[in-house]
Amino acid sequence: MTRANTLDRRAAVAALLAERGDLLVVAGLGAPNWDATAAGDHHLTFPLWGAMGSAAMVGLGLALAQRQRSVLVLTGDGEMLMGLGSLATIAVLRPANLTLAILDNERYGETGMQETHTAHGVDLAGIAAACGLSSETIHDMAGVAALRARLANRHGPHFAVLKVAPDTPALVMPPRDGSLLKNRFRAALLGPDAALA
Repeated sequence: MTRANTLDRRAAVAALLAERGDLLVVAGLGAPNWDATAAGDHHLTFPLWGAMGSAAMVGLGLALAQRQRSVLVLTGDGEMLMGLGSLATIAVLRPANLTLAILDNERYGETGMQETHTAHGVDLAGIAAACGLSSETIHDMAGVAALRARLANRHGPHFAVLKVAPDTPALVMPPRDGSLLKNRFRAALLGPDAALA
């Protein structure tokens, strides 16, 4: 018997990003962007406005370039399904500072709430495990709290599927200016002169 998707996505993301310190966050296309922004627009969050399927690989590049920092990729099941090949690459390169948190509502929220493959039994945590990643599926806030505590440990790469309810909370959007987002992230990460490079 499968367990229902009951986690409140906004509460789960807020818990993950609470007192985040210098945590670097890549927020995937759509709802993960809005959820991260609802938790507090932050200069160390890089929201992806496009390039669906690329969040995991952007996070991988960041984790490899900034090995002393913890990196969290926050994305959805639809985007992760588009980028499944990235899990094999992440498993081979094994950045200890990378965590992927997949907000799995079993829906394509940006195009009308059509069911994704996870609604029909596709197990993203199982796929990640088969690639060689440590993985888990989270159904409650206790699991979210444990994942939050794990972020600072850098014993990754780690893959977590958060089974969130298929609701549609109000949009809370980050800025839409790609240059501004890139420059503020670079400046927050590397110092004010980096945005000019």
